[in-house]
Amino acid sequence: MRCAAALLLVCTILVDVAGRATAAEPPFGLSHVVEKARTLAQRAFTPPPAVPESWQKVGYDQHRNVVFDRNQALWKDAGNFRVELIHPGNVYTHTVAINTYDRAGVNPVTFSTSLFHYEPNSLREKVPKDFGFAGFRMTYPLYRRSEWNHVVVFAGASYFRPVAKNQVFGLSARGLAIDTGLPSGEEFPAFTEFWLERPSRDATSVTMLALLDSPRVTGAYQFVLRIAPKTVMEVKATLFERKRVTELGIAPLTSMFFYGEERARPAGQWRPEVHDSDGLLIHSANGEWLWRPLINPDRLLMNMFQVDGLRGFGLLQRDRAFSAYEDLGAHYELRPSAWITPIGDWGKGQVKLVQIPTANEYNDNIVAYWLPGALPPVGQPIELAYRIDVESDDPVPAARGRTTATRVGDGDAAGVRRVVLDFEGGALKQLGATADVKPVVWTGPEGQLTQQNAFKNTVTGGWRLAFQLKQQKGKPVELRASLQHKG
Repeated sequence: MRCAAALLLVCTILVDVAGRATAAEPPFGLSHVVEKARTLAQRAFTPPPAVPESWQKVGYDQHRNVVFDRNQALWKDAGNFRVELIHPGNVYTHTVAINTYDRAGVNPVTFSTSLFHYEPNSLREKVPKDFGFAGFRMTYPLYRRSEWNHVVVFAGASYFRPVAKNQVFGLSARGLAIDTGLPSGEEFPAFTEFWLERPSRDATSVTMLALLDSPRVTGAYQFVLRIAPKTVMEVKATLFERKRVTELGIAPLTSMFFYGEERARPAGQWRPEVHDSDGLLIHSANGEWLWRPLINPDRLLMNMFQVDGLRGFGLLQRDRAFSAYEDLGAHYELRPSAWITPIGDWGKGQVKLVQIPTANEYNDNIVAYWLPGALPPVGQPIELAYRIDVESDDPVPAARGRTTATRVGDGDAAGVRRVVLDFEGGALKQLGATADVKPVVWTGPEGQLTQQNAFKNTVTGGWRLAFQLKQQKGKPVELRASLQHKG
């Protein structure tokens, strides 16, 4: 044992020419980015480099015609993962620094117009000499060894968009949300620098480090993207507040909900439903699974869900039938769900849901995130870790029932609304029409139940809960509904 210890000591020291022994510097990693974030938090905020106005005015289609040359992808000959770089312009109004690293050290990636194809080519002449990148796309051969598919995109503020096999891009995740939906205005933190670890040739995972900055918060992030057997992102973060924020949103998810089955489709729309996600799911330590259907509200709507022990939350696309959307271009039935699982105890807090009115499908109008019940003093690190499962399946165990549809329409009298909920799965299918299944509906003071009942859905094999509600004009009503079986 003493020999082994002595050998270890020899391997972890360096001796300079003067004979002085010094500790070997550890390879670059997350701890280095944490120290950068800590130091940055002690300085005044400096905005990231802005893209010239001429490039900010480049239109969407024109920016799409600036295409990265895939033959120059980073790690092109290194194995499963390759990196494609994103050109600034249009909505990407700031540049970021991108580096690669391995045990030998850190290597900055230098911007060059030779990395891109420009259409028209005259755009090339407008590129500043000191330009940077807007972000990057990580690729991996999901289907065939000769074809590299996008699996995550980091671009714009602290946004990143993961996608799994047999899915198309939909909702986004974010590094952090600050004061979302508050009258004071939202603060958008941004990743300002990335370090991408060169993976081994046969790797099915890749590590990405990021430095986050904003007027009141800095942060160091580690993202480990795992592809097999399913797509998962493991996230570690250390945050430092420069100044106290009102709301610090952890593990934010952003999505789009234009319209769904809960109300009549807007005039002129031919598709039955249009949304990237159709509900928020929360799993508490007490075993409760809470499903909140999304809506496109008439005005800004914010809801808090108190949780004393969070097991997970996420924005899901539950309706997987093509017939629900009928869109051969957008394929909303293939949009991913994202499920957040805390690693470690996050304590007491709330899941916050923000829903913003939108007149079309081009605006992300849904945000969900975790609000911790307490934060350490300003300047002290906030450490957290979580996993993002990029799902098509539902996190609710198959043995349990789940809400599969929410529909709202006119009731039997003026000023009365009818709500119809379908539940399927688990033991529900085994319960016959005469089973003792009762509706349990709670409503806030703004609403009054006029009738409620539960009955077997002979088509799906599940159960349907229907009730009618009279509400005060112009006031939203909070509702909770479930089925109770005594057997």
